[in-house]
Amino acid sequence: MSGIQAVTDPATIPVAKATGRATVKPETGARTEAAAGVITDARQRIDDLDGRIIGLVQERMAVSAVIQRERIGSGGRRVNLAREMEVLEHYRSQLGRPGTALAMTLLELCRGRI
Repeated sequence: MSGIQAVTDPATIPVAKATGRATVKPETGARTEAAAGVITDARQRIDDLDGRIIGLVQERMAVSAVIQRERIGSGGRRVNLAREMEVLEHYRSQLGRPGTALAMTLLELCRGRI
């Protein structure tokens, strides 16, 4: 193999440290088993939160469809720009400038699904 040693376990890559040797866990980027465990647990929590967020977005889309259907059915417009501005401001005030982008994405997802 021309001087290149095969890695038998690609999940671990030895890395020299000043205080000894540590093992990098590529799936977490951690250099200790303890840190890898914390990261793995936290990622599972994030995955669970993402599932809940997606469910809430889908629920928001359904509620928005009801509002649009009633507004259009009563002779109104599909979109209420004043209300959308309120939503944008609410997200911006709570999350800063990135909140505005998040709100825009939510509004886009919730428009015109009728």
